[in-house]
Amino acid sequence: MNLMNAIISCWSGRSQMALRTLYLLLLGQLVSFSLALSSFTTAVITDLGVDAPITQSVLCYLSLALVYGGILLYRRQRLQVSWYWYLLLGFVDVQGNFLFNKAFQFTSISSVTLLDCCAIPCAFVFTWVFLGTRYSVWQLFGASLCVLGLGLMLLSDAEMAGGGGSRPLLGGILVIAGAIFFAMSYVGEEFLVKKIDRVEVVCMIGVFGLLVSVVQLSTLELKSLESVKWSTDIILSFVGNAASSFMFYTLVPFVLKLSGATMLILSVLTSDMWAVILRIFCDHQQVNWTYYLAFAAVLIGLIIYSTTAKDLLPIPALENGNYDVQYQRLDDENMASRGKESFF
Repeated sequence: MNLMNAIISCWSGRSQMALRTLYLLLLGQLVSFSLALSSFTTAVITDLGVDAPITQSVLCYLSLALVYGGILLYRRQRLQVSWYWYLLLGFVDVQGNFLFNKAFQFTSISSVTLLDCCAIPCAFVFTWVFLGTRYSVWQLFGASLCVLGLGLMLLSDAEMAGGGGSRPLLGGILVIAGAIFFAMSYVGEEFLVKKIDRVEVVCMIGVFGLLVSVVQLSTLELKSLESVKWSTDIILSFVGNAASSFMFYTLVPFVLKLSGATMLILSVLTSDMWAVILRIFCDHQQVNWTYYLAFAAVLIGLIIYSTTAKDLLPIPALENGNYDVQYQRLDDENMASRGKESFF
């Protein structure tokens, strides 16, 4: 009887691990696909002769603030983290978006994707230093396999496209700086979503990201925006970019809570491969067989990384785990606890 119970327990544990890994992989690829849609619409906007990277961010942050802010208002929920931490997180996120979008004007998409890999060691360092995350040798091996798969894809892309941009050195600097900002943003968001309600986190990223973007737009992009000759194609491209970015920011907290910032960054390495698939259907572009090999290598690396991670959260914890802090209602009974509303 004890042997049977042990077998059932072992089988149940393995089934839970397999289900969690599959769930995490699917979530990661949904995030990656939404990022690919965002990059694709950004390329369309650029091809239409529009140089307005901050405006793209404004629409995204506005949609986040309206939707998730409406949820917070409906809940009558107090902030569980002081506003200045959200201002810092919003500022960092805006700079990452701005630097990445700006880099496409000076260097090729292959260079941007390759240099984007520097976000991986940044995420390892930041999570190790600030969150106390420890990584196994197998996790490092899985991450290396993901980068190897990306390298295969870039070699194929270089053979087919070529081209290095007008000012590749400046573009490379912008990409590296943007990758560092994104790594900081993801690590900060990981810390928050594992402690408090994800709706509040996404809402405040939208609110403070919108404020920072509006300030930067008024100083850096206003003249460029005034020169745009608006058309239906341009408007639809901006709407598509905002929708895909909204989907990206909505899904990111789920991956961060289940795994972490490093897993998120490794997952979005496949975004360029999804972008290739989009180009196949939209532009009828032919691709090399190495794209499929590269995609398989990244997925295998993600499986190795996710199955060897420590301190895994089960799937039900995504919504009802111990890390969730229940929101407070602004009624007469809890107004006395006003001084304790901040997490920090």
